[in-house]
Amino acid sequence: MNGAQHILDAFHRHDINTVFGYPGGCIMPLYDALVDDVGTEHVLCRHEQGCALAADGYARASGKLGVCIATSGPGATNLITGVANAHRDSIPMLVITGQVPSSLIGTDAFQETDVLGMTLGIVKHSYLVDTATDLPAILEEAIHLAQSGRPGPVWVDIPKDVLLTEAPSASFEDSGTTPETSPDLSETLALLRTAHKPLLYSGGGISLAHAEDSFRAFADVSALPSVVTLKGIGNNGKHSAHHLGMLGMHGSRAANRAVDECDLLLVIGARLDDRATGKLDTFAPNARMIHIDADPAEINKLRPADLALRGDLNSLLKALTAELKAAPLAISDWQQQCRTWNTTGGFSTADNEEPLAPITGPAFVRQMSRITPDNTVIACDVGQHQMWVAQHYQFDHPRHHLSSGGLGTMGFGLPAAIGAQFADRNSTVINVAGDGSFMMNAQELATVRRYNLPLKMIVLDNQCLGMVRQQQELFYNNRESQIDLDDNPDFVAMARAFDIPALYIERTDQIRRGIETILAYNGPMLLHVAIAREENVWPIVKPGAGNRDMIDETKRTIKPQREHIA
Repeated sequence: MNGAQHILDAFHRHDINTVFGYPGGCIMPLYDALVDDVGTEHVLCRHEQGCALAADGYARASGKLGVCIATSGPGATNLITGVANAHRDSIPMLVITGQVPSSLIGTDAFQETDVLGMTLGIVKHSYLVDTATDLPAILEEAIHLAQSGRPGPVWVDIPKDVLLTEAPSASFEDSGTTPETSPDLSETLALLRTAHKPLLYSGGGISLAHAEDSFRAFADVSALPSVVTLKGIGNNGKHSAHHLGMLGMHGSRAANRAVDECDLLLVIGARLDDRATGKLDTFAPNARMIHIDADPAEINKLRPADLALRGDLNSLLKALTAELKAAPLAISDWQQQCRTWNTTGGFSTADNEEPLAPITGPAFVRQMSRITPDNTVIACDVGQHQMWVAQHYQFDHPRHHLSSGGLGTMGFGLPAAIGAQFADRNSTVINVAGDGSFMMNAQELATVRRYNLPLKMIVLDNQCLGMVRQQQELFYNNRESQIDLDDNPDFVAMARAFDIPALYIERTDQIRRGIETILAYNGPMLLHVAIAREENVWPIVKPGAGNRDMIDETKRTIKPQREHIA
């Protein structure tokens, strides 16, 4: 086999049957090999960034390895944002790019770029393959690295001559799994049993470890009041009696207050991100902290842990659950206090019953949550709509909520939804976008149409960059700068130009019909939703402030007029 055929052989051995890519000169030998390949579905996106973000969405929704492919030069550089997005959220991804022939590397050849050098900070590991003989072992190692420990993207850059050169097959032995040892949980249990106000704080590490069931069993048995990060939404399920919602900058007042008053914080699969903690020295000021994570780099990185447990989350959670089932915690007063806070300080919004009233983002999302099936996958773009979904949509599983967390990538939602739809062609997948972020990768409407994906797209349109406008309003003396999008295209006409049916709604009495119509349609469909420009995400913590200093609509101290800055 030549190098290109070795790549396909690695796909087959590891049950990789869906890849996202875009061809070009230096990767062409791999695309030539695909002509004769059986078993690999190649999805042609319309921009390399779309390829990377679709592979990301596929991995998040399925729990499998995402794969994206591009050529050298601009093909590789166009992948970078999507790969960085996967890196920040620890998404397992294999990135394969073509490179100019080995003899031309370093000569500024046509479409040559230093992929290895450019990507060092956004990958778990990267390779520039020297010889075809090395390629099979490198692919094997790359696939393993991307999915083991703390997952992440691994980039393999392959010169064109290596793809064309024949190399012998290699044999690979299953290294097996390391025997699990029983962890010593005595200190953890002692801290939990002596705490009067313990709080469970979980993040995206739960689904990365495939520990959803183990975590939910632990949360139910421990009955700890709990909060989640943006990536941890869905960890507890939609019916948990002790869940207080998302914490942080746009978290619930109940969640942030519980963190502020707890005396023990049990952090599982979370990295204490600044958007979750706010000003770090005011975060959980009265609490000792137990930190459980698979990655030792996260332990003590931002806040020293009083006790740290590193290892497989499934094993640790099962062991803790067994201990607490035998001797439950006695924290009824604290549980009741948190339930009271949740009743008065959880996410809420008035569902405007006036039929001719303008649509608000929160009211729309709450209606959508009631109408859609429990197993619906929501892929969000980045902006105000992303926070409204995080606050008001009731998710029953973390893999149903796809959102760009660490990087905050506008344009993530549509290609990620495409990837999620390929992960399960029969599932209900909805991309919720803002008008600004939808335009970032709108070319992927062509991908939706080409494969006739039953994807539903919702554009919440306030004709501005809403999150930027909100921060300018609140923290920059209402001085608006470069946020107007009132020259947006007609999104209905735009969708129809791609042969995708579309609807437009602007009143509250149209919400239910609009959502039910796109869900019932047997194919892709877009719903264009006009919302008020002035609508804000509440509550909010000023960047750099402590979470206890949340601002809601009743505490606004700004002038109503706007000043436009040219």
